[in-house]
Amino acid sequence: MTERETHDWKLIYTNWEPQQQPLREALCTLGNGYFATRGAFEEVNAGGSHYPGTYLAGGYNRLETEIAGHVLESEDLVNWPNWLPLNFRPEGGDWLDLHAVNLLDFRYQLEVDCGVLERYIRFRDANEREFSLTSRRFVQMENPHLAAIEWRLTAHNWSGQLEICSALDGTVTNQNVERYRQLNSKHLEILDTGYEGEDAVFLTVRTNQSHIRMTQAARTRVFEGDILVPTQRQRENENGRIAQRLLVPCHEQKELRVEKVVAIYTSRDFAISEPAIEARKAVRRAGSFAELLQSHERKWRHLWSVSDINLHNGNIATQFILRLHIFHLLQTTSPNTINGDVGVPSRGWHGEAYRGHILWDELFIFPFLTLRIPELTRSLLMYRYRRLPEARHLAQEWGYGGAMFPWQSGSDGREESQVLHLNPRSGRWIPDNSNRQRHVNAAIAYNVWQYYQATNDIEFLSYYGAELLLELARFWASIATYNGKRDRYEIQGVMGPDEFHTRYRDSDEPGLNNNAYTNVMAAWVLRCACGVLHLLDEERQRELREVLEIADEELVRWDEVSRKMFVPFHDEGIISQFEGYGNLKEFDWEGYRQKYGDIQRLDRILESENDEVNRYKASKQADVLMLFYLFSSEVLQGLFDHMDYEFNSDCIPRNIDYYMQRTSHGSTLSRIVHSWVLARANREGAWKLFKEALHSDIEDIQGGTTPEGIHLGAMAGTVDLIQRCHTGIEMRDEVLWFNPFLPDELSDVRLRLRYRGHWLSVQLTDKKLTVSFDHGWSQPACIGFCGDVYEMVQGETREFVLE
Repeated sequence: MTERETHDWKLIYTNWEPQQQPLREALCTLGNGYFATRGAFEEVNAGGSHYPGTYLAGGYNRLETEIAGHVLESEDLVNWPNWLPLNFRPEGGDWLDLHAVNLLDFRYQLEVDCGVLERYIRFRDANEREFSLTSRRFVQMENPHLAAIEWRLTAHNWSGQLEICSALDGTVTNQNVERYRQLNSKHLEILDTGYEGEDAVFLTVRTNQSHIRMTQAARTRVFEGDILVPTQRQRENENGRIAQRLLVPCHEQKELRVEKVVAIYTSRDFAISEPAIEARKAVRRAGSFAELLQSHERKWRHLWSVSDINLHNGNIATQFILRLHIFHLLQTTSPNTINGDVGVPSRGWHGEAYRGHILWDELFIFPFLTLRIPELTRSLLMYRYRRLPEARHLAQEWGYGGAMFPWQSGSDGREESQVLHLNPRSGRWIPDNSNRQRHVNAAIAYNVWQYYQATNDIEFLSYYGAELLLELARFWASIATYNGKRDRYEIQGVMGPDEFHTRYRDSDEPGLNNNAYTNVMAAWVLRCACGVLHLLDEERQRELREVLEIADEELVRWDEVSRKMFVPFHDEGIISQFEGYGNLKEFDWEGYRQKYGDIQRLDRILESENDEVNRYKASKQADVLMLFYLFSSEVLQGLFDHMDYEFNSDCIPRNIDYYMQRTSHGSTLSRIVHSWVLARANREGAWKLFKEALHSDIEDIQGGTTPEGIHLGAMAGTVDLIQRCHTGIEMRDEVLWFNPFLPDELSDVRLRLRYRGHWLSVQLTDKKLTVSFDHGWSQPACIGFCGDVYEMVQGETREFVLE
């Protein structure tokens, strides 16, 4: 059983559990927005319970594999050379292996306040020699090209010669995800290896398709106290692994300190000559472990000063997990990501699940970033903008206009979704139609608009965001077809967020008609796009319309489609998830829970029984309920009025209750959405779902998926439940609105936000809301509370009594 201490800033494990190590390695990943390395021990190789993966943000490679009669092409997030290898052995002894020693003490901790991973072990080897080892390492947040390891090693009852091995290992392959292991996984070619002076080695590799080059250089030194210890060094260089073996004298009860400093550069970097030159130069110039740690910790202090959410007098365990989630958000997308051409991967840079692809999870991730580091959201939106030509091409291939972004995106923006996927329960490869999740195109539009609402960044809207919105609107208008009998527009052949339902039972064609979430979001995008042009100056408006060839008639049609979009209903005000949903069979939830226990992945269970989930009213995750997650009841009411449907706030609880009973929560995002929509009507149920979502990665409740990569959208979603849901924050009509309430489990929440260039501090208790605007700016900003709008000036504080 995992033994974990409770602390508000540290993830602490106090026992050695090999079977839990894959999960711990994912949770203890260190990164800086440029690259990330899993929390494997320095002395281990991949295999068994260990997988020391290193991933470059945006570092993809494409390979082909023949499977089940198909040639599958997949673009993977590459596992780059392992820079960690560091090991030791006493003269005549074995190399350190925790599986082979008598472990006397163990402590393994991640310090999220400063991004340091530490391990303490004390052990006795087969010859009764007793050692203690404290290992600390970090991936530098200030200089994203550097990382460092420090070992403090003491022999307690022995003196003699000690051999230390420090290496760079380029023989790695992609093996993190078991169900991908039938696919080709060797992405790297060794280009060069060598030595940099007496104390450093370097390794250069290249991906075999995308031809990205990476050089790693590692400098290893040994100290006794602060005195550099002379060492005898033996060089090893074979088969893509380059190492140095250092012979040093070891004295009983005298601590040896080993420093390994690593520099990493790639051919994707700016302002360099060539990766090998830069890495070798950087490792020569790099300071000591202590010097690098000092600047690294300083950078983390700055990040936490604007990112922390303080649950004052709250539960320590809840407080820590929220901070762990913020920590992984900031490691995946840090200020080092700004100006880098990368998106935000759904599983972080923490493993190989989803092959490191970018999906729709940014919908859940951006709210945290936008209200703290909006420059980062802007950079991540530019990832989409740069792939607009590919999105236009994809739309044309499908016979549509405008731009259609893929469900899964990687290096160049083409569709990366699988054609087949493996059901690990049945062992069968089955068709994968997830590329029909067109709703990702609504999510991108929503993200653009929310970014503008939060920042008032008219330059971005004028030159990038508006073009995205207009091309996405053109796509939605082109995919919608007119049904004369209904006098409504319809969208056919798509999948919703649910993902379980991929087609109609009696049809061989993939896709469903009139997914309600997709149709309503399409109407919203069209309505938004019609209004966005009026925000631009006349010259830019004219230029954009000329370049995109948008005539008045097209804008009129967009307005018509948005007003006449079809939304299916059944059972008196219940929005049908898709047309025909009401005719599906009810599912035996209780019977299957008794039979299988965990039925989150109901689709895999039914397929293994030669049945299919398409027959049943059963959803993997929130679909219709996403509408209540994204829009306040007032905004949603206005949208349904715009489409001439009778739908009022009284219908919302009925819809929530209806779909709550028919959802398996097979996605970590599901509990986020359900907690949000329940928050005001059923606080106890909402808090229960929040806690389940909060623990989904740290306890790995999704059936062993977290070792393959954290669920970044769910992590961000839990933070946003505190940040926006419970504060009731909504950005609308150039006003930052508050409609707060706190669950009984929280008594005092404190956070800082950045709104339209202004920093403000928010404190929320069960009695009052306090909003304070920082000094240092001159333009006023507006906040809203209980229907009233207040203009705030610098240094002003307002308190609002909660009834």
